[in-house]
Amino acid sequence: MLEGARIGLKVDVDTLRGTREGVPRLAALLKRHGMDATFYFSVGPDHTGRAMRRVFRKGFAQKVARTSVLKHYGLKTLLYGVLLPGPDIGAKGGAEMRAVRDAGFEVGLHTFDHVRWQDYVAQATAAWTRREFERGLAAFERVFGFLPESHAAAGWQINAHALQLEREYGLRYASDTRGGPAFFPLLDGSASNCPQLPTTLPTFDEVLGRDGIDESTIAATLFDRSAAADSKLQVFTLHAELEGLRLLGAFESLLLKWRSAGATVTRMAEIRALALQQPLPTRAVIQGEIPGRSGLLAVQAPGAAGRA
Repeated sequence: MLEGARIGLKVDVDTLRGTREGVPRLAALLKRHGMDATFYFSVGPDHTGRAMRRVFRKGFAQKVARTSVLKHYGLKTLLYGVLLPGPDIGAKGGAEMRAVRDAGFEVGLHTFDHVRWQDYVAQATAAWTRREFERGLAAFERVFGFLPESHAAAGWQINAHALQLEREYGLRYASDTRGGPAFFPLLDGSASNCPQLPTTLPTFDEVLGRDGIDESTIAATLFDRSAAADSKLQVFTLHAELEGLRLLGAFESLLLKWRSAGATVTRMAEIRALALQQPLPTRAVIQGEIPGRSGLLAVQAPGAAGRA
């Protein structure tokens, strides 16, 4: 069914709790099953509570209700940046981050301030984008002692300035977008040399609570989606705050289903290497909707490329 398929695991880590609690559990689970993944870390302040200002965004309130945000994130995390000061994730969770690297997993940059990037980057200026991106690079280097080789934008939010910065800083690849095969972003009329590896599968929180899907059936649902996909290269994004905590058992069930069907679960760098064995299209990065996710996200333009 999935014989020969490669599924890249992209672990987004948004919060201090996810770093300290979810990441070690996910790393241990993957090691136990001999599977690989890439962990993308938020390395600046945890301002999760400020995300509540999205309450008026289309679909946000329904998503919060479906996925039981309080249950998964915890009250303390939801107060960071509002009633409690936002802790520095890189400073307080650096040991857990380095332990993941030392265990042999690939690591990359998710963001500096997750909420600020997700809420403002789509319409941000070049100066704002450079400041936030370089803050992330510097904080990542303080944690690991080297600069990241890949970037996965918070909330799949990106702009042309950030895509240019990925090229400027020589990133080997990025995973900022949703849907479709790997591609080179179109920037100022030419192709970037930093390929995009989009998330191709829905996330747990996008399907949980929809069409009667609950924690007992979500693994089967995601497996069926992956089995129905056309490509042998797929990317699945999970979150340390969800699959690393209350949904760990459901995630393990999905991993075992993939293994039984003949798929190999791997890091994003391998997806890049396999994707580059064939010529990649050049496509513009535009905004589009994803079922189960509120607001607009970065996606690749269908067909012929236009201006990013």
